[in-house]
Amino acid sequence: MSDEVYQAFQNILKHRRKQKNLVIDGYSVFLFINRNGNPQVAVNYEAVFRKLVDKYNSKHEEPLPKITPHVCRHTYCSNMAKAGMNPKALQYLMGHSDIGVTLNVYTHLGLIDAKEEMNRIAKLA
Repeated sequence: MSDEVYQAFQNILKHRRKQKNLVIDGYSVFLFINRNGNPQVAVNYEAVFRKLVDKYNSKHEEPLPKITPHVCRHTYCSNMAKAGMNPKALQYLMGHSDIGVTLNVYTHLGLIDAKEEMNRIAKLA
C-alpha cells in the first residue's frame, strides 16, 4: 500500500460516522460504514455504481455498460499486468491461489496490447 493510499484511509477513518461495536470474522474496525454504523456490504457498492452509471447515461449519448465493483477487480488486474507487474506478485495481490485464474480469468489483454509489447521488445534489441 502506498503512503498516499494509507493516508487516504486514515482520513476516511478520522471523518466517518461512529461505528457500532461489531466483530465480524475477527475484524472490528471497518473502513466504510453505512448510516446505521454497520459495515458496507456488496449490495451497497453495487447500488452506488448503478446510480453513477444511470446518471452518466442520462446525460450522454453513448451509454456506459453495467459496471460493478467486481469489474474494477478485473480492470485493476489488467492494468497491473499491462504495466509489467510480476505475475506472481499480481497473483498474491489478487488473492488467487492459482496463477491461471489471475492470468486467464482476470487479465484482459488484446491485440493492441500485444502490438505494444512487440514494439517494446523490438526497441530492446
